[in-house]
Amino acid sequence: MSSLTPTRRPPTLESLNPDDLHHLGRYGFDPDLFASWQEGVRSGELSAARNTLQSTILAPEPQTIQGLPKKGTPEAEELEALGREAISRGELGAVILNGGMATRFGGAVKGAVKVLGERSFLGLKLEDIQRTEQACGGEIQVFLMNSFATESSTKRHLEENDHFGFTPERIRAYNQFVSLRMTPAGKIFKTQDGGISPYGPGHGDFAPAFRDSQCLQGFLDAGGRYVFVTNVDNLGACVSPRILGHHIRSQADATVEVAPKWPGDVGGAPYIVDNKLQLVEQIRYAKDFDPDIVDVFNTNTFTFTASALDREFNLGWYFVKKTIEDQAAVQIERLIGELTRFLDCNFIKVKRTGTENRFLPIKTPEDLDAARDEIAELYD
Repeated sequence: MSSLTPTRRPPTLESLNPDDLHHLGRYGFDPDLFASWQEGVRSGELSAARNTLQSTILAPEPQTIQGLPKKGTPEAEELEALGREAISRGELGAVILNGGMATRFGGAVKGAVKVLGERSFLGLKLEDIQRTEQACGGEIQVFLMNSFATESSTKRHLEENDHFGFTPERIRAYNQFVSLRMTPAGKIFKTQDGGISPYGPGHGDFAPAFRDSQCLQGFLDAGGRYVFVTNVDNLGACVSPRILGHHIRSQADATVEVAPKWPGDVGGAPYIVDNKLQLVEQIRYAKDFDPDIVDVFNTNTFTFTASALDREFNLGWYFVKKTIEDQAAVQIERLIGELTRFLDCNFIKVKRTGTENRFLPIKTPEDLDAARDEIAELYD
């Protein structure tokens, strides 16, 4: 699916005006890849039905997903020390996934939304990194993966807040890629005013954009060894020396945090596919598949060994239906969790309640209103 090859560039792409093409090109728009998607949608090779994983999905053995040693135990202290030492040597970087389309908070870029008083999502994330630096010594290099829709507002938010105590060069931003929504027939989707409808093609952009931007190489050249990756809106996912130590001890390419599944939860989870434990996202489930064969699900929080990211990953491209201005639209996305198909992974089960909560996603203003007391407990 990810290797679709266009036979020719559709004439509809040539109809885009120069300003649109310049804007798209600035964010890495790939005309040939887009042309192949158009052909794939028209032919049905890219469709909701084709998203379904064809291999058998099996539940992993319970012992393959480890619990995090309880704080204060000898094992936890050993892992904590291992992580602190790595941080003190400057070996940890933190990537905050700050892309997307800025649509769920009334058009405001979520990272800049105020959460506790004047403290924003992004401000709290950076606050946590500073606390960890002070506790461990050393510097944690910070990277922001923005999108065309969040880049300028995020830059302004950082400048207005003096970069939250960081020097500007300590926070390096790079952008995920961009593509165009299509109609269900594979034509370029047009808004009611006749404009195009660009979008960021998913958090699966993380690894290729991190590498293409030279952020990864710069981090490796500076002695970086481990990369912690989290969504800007998961306020439970703080930097943890204990989890970093767990990752280091495992010698895995990636450590994947999963949380207990509660009734009504939706999302991907770890399963055995083709004899490999990996994350499978909900978009890939067959209609009759029972996701409750496992009792945990993906939090989209990872720790990677940085050198393992220095390669190309043949991630799949998946068909997603959207409604834009009351019209049916299609966009093609890729998933960060699919990196686990290619990497040696360490899965750990984390808490989602109490002061050690590592999964507190805030997707809507209603989520924020309901979680403010818990957020204050975590950060204050």
